[in-house]
Amino acid sequence: MDKNTFTGLFLIMIIFAGSFYFFKPNDVEMKKAKQIEHADSLKKAGVTIAQKDTTKIATAKPVLDSVSLKGPFGNVLLGTEQNTTLENDKLKITLSNKGGKITSVEVKNNKTYNGKPVILFNAKDTKFGLTLNVAGKVYSTNDLFFTATKTGNVVTMRADYGANQYVAYVYDLKPTSNKVEFNINVNGLQQAIAGNTIGLNWETTLLQQEKSIESEHRYSAPYYKYVDGNVDHLSVTKDEKEDLTKGKVQWFSFKQHFFSSTLIYKPGFEKGNLEVKVPLDSGVVKNYTANMQLPYTHLATQSYAMEFYFGTNKFSTLKAQGYDLEQQVDMGYWPLKYINRFIVLPVFNFLNNFGWNFGLIILVLTILLKVALSPLTYKSYLSMAKMRVLKPEMDEIKAKVGDDNPTLVQQEYLKLYKKAGVNPLGGCLPMVLQLPLVMAFFFFFPNLFELRGQSFLWMKDLSTYDEFIKFGVKIPFIGDHLSLMCVLMTISTLIMTYFNNQVSGATGQMKYIGYIMPVIFLGVLNSYPAGLNYYYFLANLMTFGQQILIRRMVDDDKIHALIQQNKARPAAEKKQKSKFQQRLDDYMRQQQQAKK
Repeated sequence: MDKNTFTGLFLIMIIFAGSFYFFKPNDVEMKKAKQIEHADSLKKAGVTIAQKDTTKIATAKPVLDSVSLKGPFGNVLLGTEQNTTLENDKLKITLSNKGGKITSVEVKNNKTYNGKPVILFNAKDTKFGLTLNVAGKVYSTNDLFFTATKTGNVVTMRADYGANQYVAYVYDLKPTSNKVEFNINVNGLQQAIAGNTIGLNWETTLLQQEKSIESEHRYSAPYYKYVDGNVDHLSVTKDEKEDLTKGKVQWFSFKQHFFSSTLIYKPGFEKGNLEVKVPLDSGVVKNYTANMQLPYTHLATQSYAMEFYFGTNKFSTLKAQGYDLEQQVDMGYWPLKYINRFIVLPVFNFLNNFGWNFGLIILVLTILLKVALSPLTYKSYLSMAKMRVLKPEMDEIKAKVGDDNPTLVQQEYLKLYKKAGVNPLGGCLPMVLQLPLVMAFFFFFPNLFELRGQSFLWMKDLSTYDEFIKFGVKIPFIGDHLSLMCVLMTISTLIMTYFNNQVSGATGQMKYIGYIMPVIFLGVLNSYPAGLNYYYFLANLMTFGQQILIRRMVDDDKIHALIQQNKARPAAEKKQKSKFQQRLDDYMRQQQQAKK
């Protein structure tokens, strides 16, 4: 190919690309084209559409031939969709005769972030039904038209196969309950259904309930439990599909941040699989799919007694349902979840019984925690004070030895620690022991349903971030807003860092690392609940107050005099060596031998 031919082809490609870009139809034109295409397909299928309104196209009924209508379930393949409602003081459930399934659940006494009713899922994005292998063909009850019969708060959905042959769903909603008793009855089909299992399929889409959809993504996943196993879940961050083949599955749950939809079968599904997909659509949290297998022994009448749970992820509410449903509430990793479940949560519930505002409850909870940890705080401060008193002598050693021999400097430091009776890790160990409690709250507050919708000061909802400044666009590292409580927490942390550096006498890189971490946490915690940042802010203030009080109690001159006395004491009069001091001696001997 010569140069001119190549140039011509290249220009033609540019013209085609430009034509596709500049002359492509807009969204309205694309939508209209799809409607016209859909209308044409309905017309070919024999469905007439009114010419006066071409923008509203009726949903086409499935095209069925005469053979299908006379075959298995032939008399329930066509019908008119109708809804039936079950309702108590906690739930409003809508059932459709098409599929005989629950198509919508409203959790009463709760509102979304924009004040609308909490709807867990809707009819458009929900499928539910049995898959039956009949006469060499797989039928889904999701496509059948059931006959609905309502008696009180009990609804029976029945799809007939033949004379005294049918599939029936019975829904029973008890008063003041978040559970719906769900019974599946398969009658007279022992000869028609092939195989030893019946499939159960449930697909739905979680709708956004909270202000931060990123937060809902972070805490939403399908959960499940084997009959003889622990509760587990799929990924919360990415698409995943998992086969559940390690035993019988007692229940599975479509869990989002503060609400969940759970199907419980006490004897256990034979096996199954769960799938989660993270959609790109706005206002949608995640797409869930469950495929389970029920045992079928070809009895004349076969029944499966199940339960649905629809409601909040409040720990106490889930625990009251049984089956370890409360383990869906993420309390953190070991040992954090045990700290939260058996220490923090009971104390929080005790304080909640007084009917206080949740801002006050968090304040009292923080005070109790700081009082409990005050002995460790005192030991940490005392150890840092000893190190500060020793710093002039350590500087003299460093100046005498020089920077060329860091190993020798460390050896001399260790000799000084030994003579003074000071443990250089004494200030770190108490802080490390406190760390699990501090980290436990990182999981506790974001998953605490009680904070949802509760206001305090300028914070309208303690379960999500407070928007002090809303940028309107997403800024790297920060996001589209700035949380005032997070800013206050960061400022208090910086002040604490400065104060600790003064106490410990930190210099060099260690001095500045402490200032970098709070700035990093500003970006991380800016989108986290205001209740969590409020707790960290209070903890910083109280720690600062504790250290001021301890500093008045601790006299540096007395510490210095005590260290000098300890240095002057004969070795025989000193206390038995601690394990740490023994390790220091061993280290020094090893260094000396290596030098020789």
